[in-house]
Amino acid sequence: MKKYRTPQILDFPARTWPGKKITSAPEWCSVDLRDGNQSLVTPLTLAQKLEFFDYLVGVGFKEIEVGFPFASESEYSFVRKLIEENRIPDDVTIQVLTQSREPVIRATFDALRGAKKATVHLYNATSPLFRDVVFGNSKEETIALAVFGAEMFVKIAAEFKAAGGREEFSFEYSPECFSQTEPDFAVEVCNAVISRWEGYRTIMNLPFTVESLTPNVHADMIEYVCSRLLNRDKITVSLHAHNDRGTAVAATELCLLAGADRVEGTLFGNGERTGNADIITLAMNMYSQGIDPGLNFSNINELVKLYEGACCLPVHPRHPYAGELVFTAFSGSHQDAIRKAMARRKPDDLWEIPYLPIDPADVGRGYEPIIRVNSQSGSSSAAYILETQFGIHLPKQMQRDFGPIVTAFSDKHAAEISAEEISALFRETYVVESPYKFAARKHYVQENDSSTLTCDVEYNGKIIEISGTGRGVIHAFCNALKNAFGLNIDVGHYNQHTLDTTEGAAAPAITYMELIANGKSRFGAGISRSTTNASLKAVISAVNRGV
Repeated sequence: MKKYRTPQILDFPARTWPGKKITSAPEWCSVDLRDGNQSLVTPLTLAQKLEFFDYLVGVGFKEIEVGFPFASESEYSFVRKLIEENRIPDDVTIQVLTQSREPVIRATFDALRGAKKATVHLYNATSPLFRDVVFGNSKEETIALAVFGAEMFVKIAAEFKAAGGREEFSFEYSPECFSQTEPDFAVEVCNAVISRWEGYRTIMNLPFTVESLTPNVHADMIEYVCSRLLNRDKITVSLHAHNDRGTAVAATELCLLAGADRVEGTLFGNGERTGNADIITLAMNMYSQGIDPGLNFSNINELVKLYEGACCLPVHPRHPYAGELVFTAFSGSHQDAIRKAMARRKPDDLWEIPYLPIDPADVGRGYEPIIRVNSQSGSSSAAYILETQFGIHLPKQMQRDFGPIVTAFSDKHAAEISAEEISALFRETYVVESPYKFAARKHYVQENDSSTLTCDVEYNGKIIEISGTGRGVIHAFCNALKNAFGLNIDVGHYNQHTLDTTEGAAAPAITYMELIANGKSRFGAGISRSTTNASLKAVISAVNRGV
C-alpha cells in the first residue's frame, strides 16, 4: 500500500526493557476530568465533576488533572470551587493544563491561587507533521515556544512566593505527539525545559497523542529518551497513551519496563477517538500478578454505575475486570474446569482457577454469575447452578442425562436459561407425579433379609393398595409395582442427600433414582421430609418418565 507511511523503527540495540518485569505500581494520575471530560458528547456538570472528583480520591488517586482553566468559565469555576471549599485532601495534588502563551499561563496560575499542591502542565506539539503543516514552525521555534512557557512558569511561581503564597507547585511538560517526534529532537526539547526548572518537581510527560507504533517501539523510544534526559534521577517520566491501535494498555506496560515512573489515564479508557489507557485494567493487571496497585477497585459495580451515570457511556460487558460478563462462562468445558477447581480450592490456597485470572470477590462480584447456561453449555453447567443456588447435588450419571434437556430448552428459546428456569426444568423433568403418584405408606416390615411394604399408589385418579417383598424398602416397592401393574423394573444408580437449605435438620431429603427396564434407563427424583418417602417418590417419578 502506498497510501500510508511505513512506521519508524528505532535503531536501539542497547535496549534493556525486554528482560525486565514490573515489580511495583507507578504514580497514577487520573485525567478523567480533563481528557476524559473533553471527549464526552455532553460534558460533566459541575455537580457530576465534584462527585467524580470525590470518587477518584476515594479510590486512592493522589494526582488528578482537573481541567484546562483558560478554556471556559465552567473549567475555571470547577478548579476554584475545589480550592475555595477545601475539597482537596492534603495528600492530593490537582493538575491543570495550559498552552505556552502568557495570558493562558497567567490565567491558569490564577485559577490555582490558594491550592496547597498543584501541578501546572505545559504542552506544545513537536512532531514534524505539526511543525510543518499545522504551525509552520522550525525546530528552533518549537524549542523556543517550550522554553518561553517553562520560563513563564518559574517567573509566575516566584511572583506567588513573593506575594506570600504558600502554593507548592510542580511543573509538567508534554512534547505533544511525542510518539511521532524524532527521538533526538524530543530529547532536545525536553532537556531545554528541564534546564529551566531547577528546584521544582519536574514531570516529563511523553504522550502517545496518536498511537501510531507497536508497543515495543513505544518502549524503545521511552528507554532511549530516558537515558538521555538531564538530571534523570530527579525527573519523573510520565506516560499518556491513547488507544488508536487498541494497544494503549500494552504500550503503557512495556514503557513502564522501559523506565517510566508515572501513568496518566482514565477509568475505562474514556478519551478522544478510541480513548486513553485504561487505568482500571492497568491497575488490576498488576493486582493479578501480586503487585499492590495502590488503587482500590474492590467495588467495581459501584464504579460502573457512577461512570455510566455521569459519562452516559456504557461499560462493555466484556470490558476487562469490570464488564458484566467477564467472570462468566457459557462454554461447557470452561464451566467444568472452573467448577472442579472451585470445589478443590482451600481458603488459603493461591488463586489458581482456570479462566478466572482474579477472584471475582476482589472486585466485589459474587460467584453466582460465574457459570451461566445457554445452548453452548455442557452437562455440568446446569448441575453447578442447581448445586450452588438450590442445594441440589446431581450425581454424575444424572448430570449427563439432564445436560441435553437443558441444551434443547435453550435452543428452543434461542436464549440464555436462567437459574430459576433450570430449577423449574429439573422439577418438571424429574419430579413427575402422573399417571402414578405415591399416596401413603401403610406399613413396612423388615425380617432378616426380607422386607415387606404395603402402601397406596394413585393411578389415573384412583387409589390402589399395593404390596411387595424385597431385599429392602426400595426393592419391595419395585416388586409391589410389578405385582399391581406389571412393571418389571430394576434399580440402577441411587443417591440421596438432605437439601441444602436454611432449615437445617428439618430440611427435606432429595433422592435421585435410576430405573432400568427392557434395556432402557430413566432417572427420577423425589423430595420429602421422610427419607423413605423421598426414595419411593423418586421411583414413581422414574416410572412416570416411561421406563
